[in-house]
Amino acid sequence: MLYGIIPIGKVWRNHRMGLGMKRLFHGAFVLAVAGLISKVLSAGYRVPFQNIVGDKGFYIYQQVYPFLGIAASLALYGIPAAVSRLVADRYRSTSPSLRSFYLPIGIFLLGLAVITFALLYMLAPQIAGLMGDTALEKPLQAAAFIFLAVPFTSILRGVYQGKQNMTPTAVSQVVEQLVRVGLILAVTFLLVRSGSDLYDIGAKAALASLVGACFGIVVLCLYMRKEPIISSVEQSLPWGYIIKTILVYGLFICLNYMLLLLLQFADAFTLVSGLLDHGLSLDEAREWKGIYDRGQPLVQLGIVVGSSLALAFVPSITKNQLISEKTAVVHLLHSGWKLSFLLSIAATAGLVTLFPLVNELLFKDDVGTYSLQVFTLMIFVCSLTLTTASMLETLGKWKQTAAIIAAGFLLKWFLNEWLVPIYGIMGASLATVITVACILACNMYLLKRYLPEIKLFQLPWKSLFVGLLSMLVAVGLLYVAAVELFHVKTRILLLGYVLFAVIVGALLYGITLIKTGAFNRVELESLPFSKHLPRLEGRKEK
Repeated sequence: MLYGIIPIGKVWRNHRMGLGMKRLFHGAFVLAVAGLISKVLSAGYRVPFQNIVGDKGFYIYQQVYPFLGIAASLALYGIPAAVSRLVADRYRSTSPSLRSFYLPIGIFLLGLAVITFALLYMLAPQIAGLMGDTALEKPLQAAAFIFLAVPFTSILRGVYQGKQNMTPTAVSQVVEQLVRVGLILAVTFLLVRSGSDLYDIGAKAALASLVGACFGIVVLCLYMRKEPIISSVEQSLPWGYIIKTILVYGLFICLNYMLLLLLQFADAFTLVSGLLDHGLSLDEAREWKGIYDRGQPLVQLGIVVGSSLALAFVPSITKNQLISEKTAVVHLLHSGWKLSFLLSIAATAGLVTLFPLVNELLFKDDVGTYSLQVFTLMIFVCSLTLTTASMLETLGKWKQTAAIIAAGFLLKWFLNEWLVPIYGIMGASLATVITVACILACNMYLLKRYLPEIKLFQLPWKSLFVGLLSMLVAVGLLYVAAVELFHVKTRILLLGYVLFAVIVGALLYGITLIKTGAFNRVELESLPFSKHLPRLEGRKEK
């Protein structure tokens, strides 16, 4: 389950549903903060990375990034969730033993990791050929090594999570990201200055993920010294139970976290060949793939804005609670949906309006702006998709959401094959937005089917219209002033102008929503700076 960054327990208690799970709430909050930091780092470093290596170098790294991301998702979400379930089911009162738990699971996971590594390493020439660029062989082989670290981090994280101690997972995740990002930027900068080949730089950047994972393992081992998670109590686990839990439950859970990765995976295999069919040379296709990938970090950050706060309203509930306190559950889920809708549509509209300036500010030119403006519509549809997927997951429908995402991956692949040869990277942007919109529609259908009481279209439309209009007028005027009146060109001035426009637009939008009564009291109390919001709305605090 994904959670936002505000105190979940507070939201839940406001609906009089005290669960008495203080440690679980604390753990969810810790994981949410760590996840937020990691997402910001993961998205943020790609901007300076692109500035260092250029669009072609960025393209090379983005071609292998889906493999790195899949390994990270397995190590952080899928396998730890499966191991956590094994621990919670069989080791509630004690820690697992080395012989009956760690060895069989470790052998199984290490076997899978070695097979995955060997296949990716040996098939790298063929995979590079399928991607339309045989020079990607070395970066792909370098990316294969990260899978060897997955068993070690995932087992330890899973055991701690099974004991409801989320801190080791959170700290190791942040340390891993900090080391990885710092190493990628430092090594890339030095290699570019020394005149190294861009494909060699891509391979070294991929290996930085392995170093980061090793630091994550060290952090987890340090926690083991502080809080041991190995006992001498023998309690054997059937091999069939281990394999089924890891391969079925772990895989389905992992798929629910891999929507953006799977879309990038489809792009990695279809975009360059599609651009060649569009009439570009191989060098031009590489450059335009790198330009298209500029949208990835911006969309990722936008989705954090659009979904993180909203997901705090999507708590972990049991079937009994769903039956006995259904009204409160529906109110919470609707609040999460509403907040995600209001935040993501504003983030999308603001970024689309300012994108010509943002493109020049972050990437030194405004090439590909129109296609990337279409791509940023992903912030809206993907934020709502993640929110509805979390709602369905909390209702126990994680298999259905995983199946929808898998089907969406196939749809994206098909649409790329069809649209990219005709429209270039605009076709890829359209394919991405259409795919996620279809996934969202399926999630909404399932949500209405399993929880018909929820009113997804019951939103503060008047407040939304007034807020969006006021924000877009202000941001639009600032954009026109920057381009036509002040002729802002330098990156320092662009940075100041864009930040000023974002702050003005966000404040104007937020104040308008609150003033026009878009939020109820519980929602207001759960937002940041909640003590001051009722006063802003005109209510007197009691």
